[in-house]
Amino acid sequence: MKITQVRNATLIVEYNNTKFLIDPWLAPKESMAGFDGAINSNIRQPRVELPFEIEKIVDVDAVIITHVHDDHWDEYAEKALKKNIKLFVQSETDKNYIQRKGFTNVEIIAETGTKYDGITLYKTTGQHGKREIVKPIWETINIPYDTMGVVFKSEKEKTLYIAGDTIWCEEVKNAITTFNPDVIIVNACAATMLNGERIIMNDEDVKEVLKAAPNAEVIASHMDTVSHLSVTRDYLKELKEINKIDNLLIPDDGEILYFIK
Repeated sequence: MKITQVRNATLIVEYNNTKFLIDPWLAPKESMAGFDGAINSNIRQPRVELPFEIEKIVDVDAVIITHVHDDHWDEYAEKALKKNIKLFVQSETDKNYIQRKGFTNVEIIAETGTKYDGITLYKTTGQHGKREIVKPIWETINIPYDTMGVVFKSEKEKTLYIAGDTIWCEEVKNAITTFNPDVIIVNACAATMLNGERIIMNDEDVKEVLKAAPNAEVIASHMDTVSHLSVTRDYLKELKEINKIDNLLIPDDGEILYFIK
């Protein structure tokens, strides 16, 4: 398994000789305004440029979109990707949305498992912020709340769990218990709304993941890019050093990680 941290939640995962692009946000630096209703809305985003040219990023076999928020799927991805590329999504709603963009090969990942190229993909669930607080707020302004995580399983590879945009919650704990992943990717910049609610993990949530999966290697992704972040890579690196957490990996944009079964 080979994992390239591109930028934000955008990853390239090479698994069982198949190359997946995860959550492509390919916009140029500072081309978007900050998110209304979140902290630092005056800061434009993405805060940094892509580490590679777009043509290299989209040279993949398949794409997984955990949800269709603007920092996980954008017009630049829509334009750069071939319309017949294999695309995996979380729901009928997201499938219809992507198909309206002209994509013709879209499939929903099942919680019971979806087979692709000798790999089984499993949809997992989470909470994009506390469900009872964040979901009603977003529904009033027509922002979709639901998102997914994905588990990759193959006889030839270690088990990978991409938790997606979620805080630490029972759903994440259950996914770790059910699949016993060897490698876990968490989105960990603690993006925060104006009311103080986090909508993805912070350092304390990462500690909970490490506690629940002491034998797994945990990768912190979704760092240093969105306007509404409140935890940085440097802070996590300091935490890792102080607490001597060997199994927490904090890759820079463009960095490649390898995992051999």
